[in-house]
Amino acid sequence: MSHDWSEVERAVAATERFGTVGACLVAPDGEVWTHEGSRRFKAASVVKIPLMIETYRRVEDGALRLDEPYTLVVSDKAAGSGVLLHLHPGLTVTIEDLVYLMMSISDNSATNILIRRVGMDRVNATMRVLGMTESTLGREMKGRGAEPGEAENWATPRDYARAIRAILDGEAAGPAGCAAMVTMLERQQNPRRIGRYVPETEGVRWGSKTGGLKGVTNDVGFVSGPGGRLILAVFCEGMADLHVGEQCIGEIARAAMRATGVVTPREPVSGSPVARGRA
Repeated sequence: MSHDWSEVERAVAATERFGTVGACLVAPDGEVWTHEGSRRFKAASVVKIPLMIETYRRVEDGALRLDEPYTLVVSDKAAGSGVLLHLHPGLTVTIEDLVYLMMSISDNSATNILIRRVGMDRVNATMRVLGMTESTLGREMKGRGAEPGEAENWATPRDYARAIRAILDGEAAGPAGCAAMVTMLERQQNPRRIGRYVPETEGVRWGSKTGGLKGVTNDVGFVSGPGGRLILAVFCEGMADLHVGEQCIGEIARAAMRATGVVTPREPVSGSPVARGRA
């Protein structure tokens, strides 16, 4: 291996005192590091990434328009994250608005509208085309995990690293669609996971899609800077609460930035509680 991943290995070992961790990291030169990379985790809202991909593919084949209007109805409102749940029926938004809401604030109502509009089967077919062979979109968003008898949304770190790589390399859709998807990832409004230690300096960019349920904290995205591009897919299960999971993902991302040299990460203000074993 051309990179020294020992700091990442230590970060993962430290976080695994709090729960189960899976990660797939892709360095600027394409070198891949994984830990439980093929293990299936509950996807939570990271499953919205392949849904976004399929939406832009449908736009490119003419089946959808980004400026196509959609009028919200009561039955569209889904529990969990987002704002459409709290807005009035009759509100008119566009397909592009729905994608933005889904990716930036993980709006579950917007997500379900898009699932029905593009088709769950088509999303799963596109996942296979992208090489995401062990991940699935099995159900709509309900603001909770699957109950007995319900299908689940599953994800592996390797599969989701592939999805991000396909977007960044312009292979998930056409050039315009992939550029738009990168922008959507950069509009993420939760900076406490992959973005936790990314410095706010010129020439540094990052974007991701988070996912979370009770006992589940995930983030999938990228960081780019003077040293190139880093892809990250990190999944956590069984941790005490969301804050511990977010800190753990931040620590792994910070170690990965240092290992690959893409950018010099910020230092914790008062030291990392995870690194000290006190999270």
